[in-house]
Amino acid sequence: MIKIGTALFEAAEQFEREKGISKEVLVSSLCDALVAAYKKHIKDKEATNVEAILDEQAGEIGVFRTKVVVKNVEDEDTEISLKDAKEIDEDVELDDEVKIEVTPENFGRVAAQSAKQVITQRIREAERKMVLDEFMSKKGTLITGIIQRRTDKAVIVNIGKTDAVMPSREQIPGEYYKPGNRIRVFVLDVKETSRLPQVIVSQAHAEIVRELFELEVPEIEDNIVEIKSIAREAGFRTKLAVWSNDPSVDSVGACIGPRGTRIQTIVGELKNEKIDIVRYSEDPVEYIVNALSPARIISVDILADEEDRKEAFVIVPDDQLSLAIGREGQNVRLAHRLTGWKIDIKSESQAREIESADNQQIETSYEKEDEVVDYVEAEEAIDEIAQEAQEETSQLGVDEEDQVVDEPQEDTEE
Repeated sequence: MIKIGTALFEAAEQFEREKGISKEVLVSSLCDALVAAYKKHIKDKEATNVEAILDEQAGEIGVFRTKVVVKNVEDEDTEISLKDAKEIDEDVELDDEVKIEVTPENFGRVAAQSAKQVITQRIREAERKMVLDEFMSKKGTLITGIIQRRTDKAVIVNIGKTDAVMPSREQIPGEYYKPGNRIRVFVLDVKETSRLPQVIVSQAHAEIVRELFELEVPEIEDNIVEIKSIAREAGFRTKLAVWSNDPSVDSVGACIGPRGTRIQTIVGELKNEKIDIVRYSEDPVEYIVNALSPARIISVDILADEEDRKEAFVIVPDDQLSLAIGREGQNVRLAHRLTGWKIDIKSESQAREIESADNQQIETSYEKEDEVVDYVEAEEAIDEIAQEAQEETSQLGVDEEDQVVDEPQEDTEE
Protein backbone atom coordinates (compact mmCIF):
# COMPACT_ATOMS: atom_id res chain seq x y z
CA MET A 1 0.00 0.00 0.00
CA ILE A 2 1.11 3.55 -0.71
CA LYS A 3 0.89 6.02 2.15
CA ILE A 4 -0.82 9.23 1.04
CA GLY A 5 -1.93 10.72 4.38
CA THR A 6 -5.00 12.83 4.99
CA ALA A 7 -3.89 15.95 3.08
CA LEU A 8 -5.41 14.59 -0.13
CA PHE A 9 -8.84 14.30 1.42
CA GLU A 10 -8.62 17.77 2.93
CA ALA A 11 -7.65 19.19 -0.46
CA ALA A 12 -10.52 17.28 -2.12
CA GLU A 13 -13.02 18.72 0.38
CA GLN A 14 -11.73 22.25 -0.21
CA PHE A 15 -11.89 21.74 -3.98
CA GLU A 16 -15.48 20.57 -3.62
CA ARG A 17 -16.40 23.74 -1.74
CA GLU A 18 -14.69 26.04 -4.25
CA LYS A 19 -15.44 24.33 -7.57
CA GLY A 20 -18.49 22.29 -6.71
CA ILE A 21 -16.84 19.07 -7.90
CA SER A 22 -17.47 16.26 -5.41
CA LYS A 23 -14.69 14.54 -3.47
CA GLU A 24 -15.78 11.20 -4.94
CA VAL A 25 -14.79 12.41 -8.41
CA LEU A 26 -11.23 13.13 -7.24
CA VAL A 27 -10.93 9.84 -5.33
CA SER A 28 -12.26 7.90 -8.31
CA SER A 29 -9.83 9.73 -10.59
CA LEU A 30 -6.92 8.84 -8.32
CA CYS A 31 -7.88 5.16 -8.28
CA ASP A 32 -8.28 5.05 -12.06
CA ALA A 33 -4.89 6.74 -12.48
CA LEU A 34 -3.25 4.15 -10.24
CA VAL A 35 -4.80 1.29 -12.22
CA ALA A 36 -3.69 2.84 -15.52
CA ALA A 37 -0.14 3.24 -14.20
CA TYR A 38 -0.06 -0.39 -13.00
CA LYS A 39 -1.30 -1.75 -16.37
CA LYS A 40 1.40 0.27 -18.09
CA HIS A 41 3.96 -1.08 -15.61
CA ILE A 42 3.07 -4.74 -16.26
CA LYS A 43 2.56 -4.03 -19.98
CA ASP A 44 -0.94 -5.45 -19.99
CA LYS A 45 -3.48 -2.76 -20.85
CA GLU A 46 -6.21 -5.36 -21.38
CA ALA A 47 -6.17 -6.65 -17.80
CA THR A 48 -9.71 -6.53 -16.43
CA ASN A 49 -9.20 -7.90 -12.93
CA VAL A 50 -7.16 -4.94 -11.62
CA GLU A 51 -8.52 -2.27 -9.27
CA ALA A 52 -7.25 0.33 -6.82
CA ILE A 53 -8.57 0.43 -3.29
CA LEU A 54 -8.33 3.50 -1.06
CA ASP A 55 -8.40 3.21 2.70
CA GLU A 56 -9.48 6.66 3.84
CA GLN A 57 -9.02 5.96 7.55
CA ALA A 58 -5.48 4.65 7.17
CA GLY A 59 -4.64 7.14 4.43
CA GLU A 60 -3.34 4.42 2.11
CA ILE A 61 -4.01 3.28 -1.43
CA GLY A 62 -2.96 0.14 -3.26
CA VAL A 63 -3.43 -1.92 -6.40
CA PHE A 64 -5.22 -5.28 -6.14
CA ARG A 65 -5.89 -8.12 -8.57
CA THR A 66 -8.93 -10.32 -8.29
CA LYS A 67 -8.13 -14.04 -8.72
CA VAL A 68 -10.27 -17.16 -8.76
CA VAL A 69 -9.43 -19.99 -6.35
CA VAL A 70 -8.71 -23.23 -8.28
CA LYS A 71 -7.01 -26.61 -7.66
CA ASN A 72 -4.52 -26.33 -10.49
CA VAL A 73 -3.32 -22.91 -11.53
CA GLU A 74 -3.06 -22.43 -15.30
CA ASP A 75 -3.01 -18.63 -15.49
CA GLU A 76 -1.18 -16.91 -12.62
CA ASP A 77 -2.66 -13.54 -13.57
CA THR A 78 -6.23 -14.63 -12.98
CA GLU A 79 -6.02 -17.78 -10.81
CA ILE A 80 -4.64 -18.75 -7.40
CA SER A 81 -4.29 -22.08 -5.70
CA LEU A 82 -6.44 -23.00 -2.74
CA LYS A 83 -3.34 -23.28 -0.51
CA ASP A 84 -2.13 -19.76 -1.32
CA ALA A 85 -5.64 -18.40 -0.98
CA LYS A 86 -5.94 -19.92 2.53
CA GLU A 87 -2.95 -17.85 3.62
CA ILE A 88 -4.88 -14.73 2.74
CA ASP A 89 -8.29 -15.85 3.98
CA GLU A 90 -8.85 -19.06 5.90
CA ASP A 91 -12.53 -19.21 5.00
CA VAL A 92 -11.96 -19.18 1.27
CA GLU A 93 -13.12 -22.12 -0.86
CA LEU A 94 -12.78 -23.27 -4.44
CA ASP A 95 -14.24 -20.97 -7.12
CA ASP A 96 -14.24 -18.05 -4.69
CA GLU A 97 -12.63 -14.75 -5.62
CA VAL A 98 -9.89 -13.15 -3.56
CA LYS A 99 -8.22 -9.77 -3.85
CA ILE A 100 -4.45 -9.84 -3.82
CA GLU A 101 -2.36 -6.71 -3.44
CA VAL A 102 0.07 -6.32 -6.32
CA THR A 103 1.31 -2.77 -5.71
CA PRO A 104 4.91 -2.65 -7.06
CA GLU A 105 7.73 -1.32 -4.89
CA ASN A 106 8.71 2.31 -5.43
CA PHE A 107 5.48 2.77 -7.34
CA GLY A 108 4.56 6.06 -5.68
CA ARG A 109 6.37 8.43 -8.08
CA VAL A 110 5.07 6.67 -11.20
CA ALA A 111 1.57 6.64 -9.77
CA ALA A 112 1.79 10.33 -8.84
CA GLN A 113 2.77 11.37 -12.37
CA SER A 114 -0.01 9.32 -13.91
CA ALA A 115 -2.48 10.51 -11.28
CA LYS A 116 -1.73 14.15 -12.03
CA GLN A 117 -2.63 13.76 -15.70
CA VAL A 118 -5.74 11.68 -15.06
CA ILE A 119 -7.02 13.88 -12.24
CA THR A 120 -6.51 17.04 -14.31
CA GLN A 121 -8.42 15.51 -17.20
CA ARG A 122 -11.21 14.21 -14.97
CA ILE A 123 -11.57 17.59 -13.26
CA ARG A 124 -11.94 19.27 -16.64
CA GLU A 125 -14.53 16.73 -17.74
CA ALA A 126 -16.45 17.04 -14.48
CA GLU A 127 -16.32 20.83 -14.65
CA ARG A 128 -17.50 20.82 -18.27
CA LYS A 129 -20.39 18.45 -17.51
CA MET A 130 -21.39 20.45 -14.45
CA VAL A 131 -21.43 23.73 -16.40
CA LEU A 132 -23.28 22.09 -19.30
CA ASP A 133 -25.96 20.63 -17.04
CA GLU A 134 -26.39 23.87 -15.11
CA PHE A 135 -26.75 26.19 -18.07
CA MET A 136 -28.77 23.76 -20.16
CA SER A 137 -31.39 24.05 -17.42
CA LYS A 138 -31.11 27.86 -17.55
CA LYS A 139 -31.49 28.06 -21.31
CA GLY A 140 -34.32 30.45 -22.15
CA THR A 141 -34.16 32.25 -18.79
CA LEU A 142 -32.80 35.51 -17.44
CA ILE A 143 -29.61 35.56 -15.37
CA THR A 144 -27.33 38.22 -13.90
CA GLY A 145 -23.69 38.56 -14.93
CA ILE A 146 -20.71 40.88 -14.70
CA ILE A 147 -19.10 42.36 -17.80
CA GLN A 148 -15.51 41.15 -18.02
CA ARG A 149 -14.23 42.73 -21.21
CA ARG A 150 -15.15 43.85 -24.69
CA THR A 151 -13.80 42.68 -28.02
CA ASP A 152 -14.45 43.83 -31.57
CA LYS A 153 -17.18 41.25 -32.08
CA ALA A 154 -18.50 40.37 -28.62
CA VAL A 155 -18.88 41.23 -24.95
CA ILE A 156 -17.61 38.66 -22.44
CA VAL A 157 -19.89 38.30 -19.41
CA ASN A 158 -19.04 36.28 -16.31
CA ILE A 159 -22.12 34.33 -15.22
CA GLY A 160 -20.63 32.33 -12.35
CA LYS A 161 -18.78 29.16 -13.22
CA THR A 162 -17.99 30.23 -16.75
CA ASP A 163 -17.84 33.22 -19.07
CA ALA A 164 -20.63 33.80 -21.57
CA VAL A 165 -20.37 35.43 -24.98
CA MET A 166 -22.74 38.17 -26.15
CA PRO A 167 -22.25 38.65 -29.93
CA SER A 168 -22.69 42.08 -31.49
CA ARG A 169 -26.04 41.06 -33.04
CA GLU A 170 -27.39 40.33 -29.54
CA GLN A 171 -26.30 43.67 -28.07
CA ILE A 172 -28.51 46.76 -27.73
CA PRO A 173 -27.51 49.25 -30.46
CA GLY A 174 -25.67 52.24 -29.03
CA GLU A 175 -25.28 50.70 -25.58
CA TYR A 176 -21.86 51.02 -23.90
CA TYR A 177 -20.88 47.87 -22.01
CA LYS A 178 -18.44 48.93 -19.31
CA PRO A 179 -16.31 46.18 -17.69
CA GLY A 180 -17.31 45.58 -14.08
CA ASN A 181 -20.98 46.54 -14.54
CA ARG A 182 -23.68 44.08 -13.60
CA ILE A 183 -26.22 43.29 -16.32
CA ARG A 184 -29.13 40.97 -16.86
CA VAL A 185 -28.82 38.73 -19.89
CA PHE A 186 -30.98 36.13 -21.58
CA VAL A 187 -29.43 32.67 -22.02
CA LEU A 188 -29.93 32.13 -25.72
CA ASP A 189 -28.00 28.94 -26.39
CA VAL A 190 -25.46 26.53 -24.87
CA LYS A 191 -22.96 24.93 -27.24
CA GLU A 192 -20.92 21.91 -26.20
CA THR A 193 -17.21 22.20 -26.99
CA SER A 194 -14.07 20.19 -26.26
CA ARG A 195 -13.34 22.51 -23.34
CA LEU A 196 -15.94 24.36 -21.28
CA PRO A 197 -19.37 24.74 -22.91
CA GLN A 198 -19.89 28.03 -24.72
CA VAL A 199 -22.86 29.97 -23.38
CA ILE A 200 -24.44 32.52 -25.76
CA VAL A 201 -26.35 35.34 -24.05
CA SER A 202 -28.42 38.24 -25.38
CA GLN A 203 -29.81 41.61 -24.39
CA ALA A 204 -31.60 42.18 -27.70
CA HIS A 205 -33.83 39.10 -27.79
CA ALA A 206 -37.58 39.68 -27.51
CA GLU A 207 -37.95 36.97 -24.86
CA ILE A 208 -35.95 39.05 -22.39
CA VAL A 209 -38.99 41.36 -22.25
CA ARG A 210 -41.23 38.40 -21.41
CA GLU A 211 -38.89 37.33 -18.61
CA LEU A 212 -38.82 40.84 -17.14
CA PHE A 213 -42.62 41.08 -17.16
CA GLU A 214 -42.90 37.67 -15.51
CA LEU A 215 -40.57 38.88 -12.75
CA GLU A 216 -42.36 42.18 -12.19
CA VAL A 217 -46.04 41.25 -12.81
CA PRO A 218 -47.42 38.58 -10.44
CA GLU A 219 -50.53 38.15 -12.61
CA ILE A 220 -48.36 36.91 -15.47
CA GLU A 221 -46.47 34.54 -13.19
CA ASP A 222 -49.83 33.16 -11.97
CA ASN A 223 -51.13 32.80 -15.57
CA ILE A 224 -53.98 35.24 -14.92
CA VAL A 225 -52.56 37.57 -17.56
CA GLU A 226 -51.03 35.98 -20.65
CA ILE A 227 -48.48 37.48 -23.05
CA LYS A 228 -49.75 36.55 -26.51
CA SER A 229 -47.10 38.14 -28.71
CA ILE A 230 -43.98 40.33 -28.54
CA ALA A 231 -42.38 42.45 -31.25
CA ARG A 232 -39.15 44.23 -30.40
CA GLU A 233 -36.51 46.44 -31.93
CA ALA A 234 -33.94 46.42 -29.15
CA GLY A 235 -32.97 49.81 -27.78
CA PHE A 236 -35.85 51.61 -29.49
CA ARG A 237 -39.32 50.16 -29.03
CA THR A 238 -41.29 47.08 -28.04
CA LYS A 239 -44.93 46.15 -28.56
CA LEU A 240 -46.52 43.66 -26.21
CA ALA A 241 -49.94 42.03 -26.74
CA VAL A 242 -51.55 40.81 -23.50
CA TRP A 243 -54.74 38.96 -22.65
CA SER A 244 -56.54 38.44 -19.34
CA ASN A 245 -57.96 35.03 -18.49
CA ASP A 246 -59.97 36.66 -15.68
CA PRO A 247 -62.62 39.20 -16.79
CA SER A 248 -62.20 41.08 -13.53
CA VAL A 249 -58.48 41.71 -14.18
CA ASP A 250 -57.38 44.39 -16.63
CA SER A 251 -54.46 42.94 -18.59
CA VAL A 252 -52.96 46.30 -19.56
CA GLY A 253 -53.42 47.81 -16.11
CA ALA A 254 -51.78 44.82 -14.45
CA CYS A 255 -48.69 45.22 -16.63
CA ILE A 256 -48.47 48.95 -16.00
CA GLY A 257 -48.90 48.61 -12.25
CA PRO A 258 -49.98 51.14 -9.62
CA ARG A 259 -48.91 54.58 -10.86
CA GLY A 260 -46.83 52.88 -13.53
CA THR A 261 -44.33 51.38 -11.08
CA ARG A 262 -44.08 48.00 -12.80
CA ILE A 263 -43.61 49.31 -16.31
CA GLN A 264 -41.14 51.95 -15.11
CA THR A 265 -38.96 49.26 -13.54
CA ILE A 266 -38.91 47.27 -16.79
CA VAL A 267 -38.25 50.38 -18.91
CA GLY A 268 -35.32 51.23 -16.64
CA GLU A 269 -33.95 47.71 -17.00
CA LEU A 270 -34.19 48.06 -20.79
CA LYS A 271 -32.33 51.41 -20.77
CA ASN A 272 -35.45 53.55 -21.32
CA GLU A 273 -36.71 51.54 -24.28
CA LYS A 274 -40.29 52.50 -25.20
CA ILE A 275 -42.90 49.83 -24.49
CA ASP A 276 -46.43 49.77 -25.95
CA ILE A 277 -48.81 47.43 -24.13
CA VAL A 278 -51.87 46.56 -26.25
CA ARG A 279 -54.85 44.31 -25.70
CA TYR A 280 -54.92 41.13 -27.70
CA SER A 281 -58.13 40.33 -29.57
CA GLU A 282 -59.24 37.39 -31.68
CA ASP A 283 -61.02 39.89 -33.94
CA PRO A 284 -58.34 40.87 -36.49
CA VAL A 285 -59.79 44.35 -37.03
CA GLU A 286 -59.74 45.18 -33.33
CA TYR A 287 -56.31 43.59 -32.90
CA ILE A 288 -54.84 45.66 -35.76
CA VAL A 289 -56.38 48.86 -34.35
CA ASN A 290 -54.85 48.12 -30.94
CA ALA A 291 -51.48 47.21 -32.44
CA LEU A 292 -51.22 50.52 -34.31
CA SER A 293 -51.72 52.57 -31.14
CA PRO A 294 -51.21 55.36 -30.23
CA ALA A 295 -52.45 56.35 -33.73
CA ARG A 296 -56.22 56.81 -34.26
CA ILE A 297 -57.76 54.58 -36.91
CA ILE A 298 -60.76 55.40 -39.14
CA SER A 299 -61.31 52.00 -40.76
CA VAL A 300 -59.72 48.61 -41.34
CA ASP A 301 -60.59 46.54 -44.41
CA ILE A 302 -59.53 42.89 -44.52
CA LEU A 303 -58.17 42.20 -48.01
CA ALA A 304 -57.05 38.60 -47.46
CA ASP A 305 -57.46 36.25 -44.51
CA GLU A 306 -55.72 33.01 -45.42
CA GLU A 307 -53.20 30.87 -43.62
CA ASP A 308 -50.27 32.02 -45.74
CA ARG A 309 -51.61 35.46 -46.69
CA LYS A 310 -53.08 38.00 -44.28
CA GLU A 311 -53.47 41.54 -45.58
CA ALA A 312 -55.35 44.57 -44.28
CA PHE A 313 -55.97 48.08 -45.61
CA VAL A 314 -56.04 50.79 -42.92
CA ILE A 315 -57.24 54.40 -43.26
CA VAL A 316 -56.17 57.01 -40.72
CA PRO A 317 -56.77 60.78 -40.44
CA ASP A 318 -54.31 62.93 -42.36
CA ASP A 319 -52.67 64.19 -39.18
CA GLN A 320 -52.23 60.63 -37.87
CA LEU A 321 -50.44 59.11 -40.86
CA SER A 322 -46.88 59.79 -39.68
CA LEU A 323 -47.77 58.57 -36.16
CA ALA A 324 -49.33 55.36 -37.51
CA ILE A 325 -46.34 54.62 -39.72
CA GLY A 326 -43.79 55.72 -37.12
CA ARG A 327 -40.22 56.87 -37.55
CA GLU A 328 -38.72 55.00 -40.51
CA GLY A 329 -41.82 52.78 -40.51
CA GLN A 330 -41.13 51.42 -37.04
CA ASN A 331 -44.69 51.51 -35.67
CA VAL A 332 -46.32 49.72 -38.60
CA ARG A 333 -43.38 47.30 -38.82
CA LEU A 334 -43.76 46.30 -35.17
CA ALA A 335 -47.55 46.05 -35.58
CA HIS A 336 -47.00 43.68 -38.51
CA ARG A 337 -44.67 41.48 -36.43
CA LEU A 338 -47.02 41.57 -33.46
CA THR A 339 -50.19 40.62 -35.34
CA GLY A 340 -48.80 38.67 -38.27
CA TRP A 341 -50.85 40.81 -40.67
CA LYS A 342 -49.42 42.78 -43.60
CA ILE A 343 -50.76 46.30 -43.07
CA ASP A 344 -51.12 48.92 -45.80
CA ILE A 345 -51.78 52.38 -44.28
CA LYS A 346 -53.22 55.35 -46.16
CA SER A 347 -54.49 58.75 -45.03
CA GLU A 348 -58.06 59.93 -45.73
CA SER A 349 -56.95 62.18 -48.59
CA GLN A 350 -54.84 59.41 -50.12
CA ALA A 351 -57.76 57.00 -49.84
CA ARG A 352 -60.07 59.54 -51.56
CA GLU A 353 -57.56 60.03 -54.37
CA ILE A 354 -57.33 56.27 -54.86
CA GLU A 355 -61.13 55.98 -54.82
CA SER A 356 -61.49 58.90 -57.29
CA ALA A 357 -58.92 57.35 -59.63
CA ASP A 358 -60.74 54.03 -59.45
CA ASN A 359 -64.08 55.74 -60.24
CA GLN A 360 -62.58 57.48 -63.27
CA GLN A 361 -61.27 54.18 -64.52
CA ILE A 362 -64.71 52.66 -64.07
CA GLU A 363 -66.42 55.56 -65.94
CA THR A 364 -63.91 55.33 -68.76
CA SER A 365 -64.55 51.62 -68.92
CA TYR A 366 -68.31 52.26 -69.10
CA GLU A 367 -67.84 54.80 -71.94
CA LYS A 368 -65.80 52.30 -73.90
CA GLU A 369 -68.47 49.69 -73.33
CA ASP A 370 -71.15 52.11 -74.60
CA GLU A 371 -69.11 52.79 -77.74
CA VAL A 372 -68.81 49.08 -78.33
CA VAL A 373 -72.56 48.66 -77.86
CA ASP A 374 -73.29 51.49 -80.34
CA TYR A 375 -70.90 49.96 -82.85
CA VAL A 376 -72.48 46.55 -82.47
CA GLU A 377 -75.98 48.01 -82.86
CA ALA A 378 -74.90 49.88 -86.02
CA GLU A 379 -73.40 46.71 -87.43
CA GLU A 380 -76.62 44.84 -86.69
CA ALA A 381 -78.66 47.56 -88.44
CA ILE A 382 -76.44 47.37 -91.50
CA ASP A 383 -76.82 43.60 -91.54
CA GLU A 384 -80.61 43.92 -91.40
CA ILE A 385 -80.64 46.40 -94.33
CA ALA A 386 -78.39 44.13 -96.35
CA GLN A 387 -80.59 41.15 -95.60
CA GLU A 388 -83.74 42.99 -96.68
CA ALA A 389 -82.07 44.15 -99.91
CA GLN A 390 -80.95 40.63 -100.65
CA GLU A 391 -84.45 39.27 -100.09
CA GLU A 392 -85.97 41.94 -102.37
CA THR A 393 -83.41 41.18 -105.07
CA SER A 394 -84.12 37.48 -104.82
CA GLN A 395 -87.88 38.05 -105.11
CA LEU A 396 -87.39 40.35 -108.06
CA GLY A 397 -85.37 37.73 -109.85
CA VAL A 398 -88.08 35.10 -109.34
CA ASP A 399 -90.82 37.38 -110.68
CA GLU A 400 -88.83 38.18 -113.79
CA GLU A 401 -88.24 34.48 -114.44
CA ASP A 402 -91.98 33.82 -114.15
CA GLN A 403 -92.60 36.57 -116.66
CA VAL A 404 -90.10 35.08 -119.06
CA VAL A 405 -91.75 31.66 -118.84
CA ASP A 406 -95.21 33.08 -119.49
CA GLU A 407 -94.21 35.04 -122.64
CA PRO A 408 -94.44 33.38 -126.10
CA GLN A 409 -91.40 31.93 -127.70
CA GLU A 410 -91.26 34.54 -130.36
CA ASP A 411 -91.37 37.32 -127.91
CA THR A 412 -88.64 35.68 -126.07
CA GLU A 413 -86.56 35.43 -129.17
CA GLU A 414 -87.18 39.06 -129.93
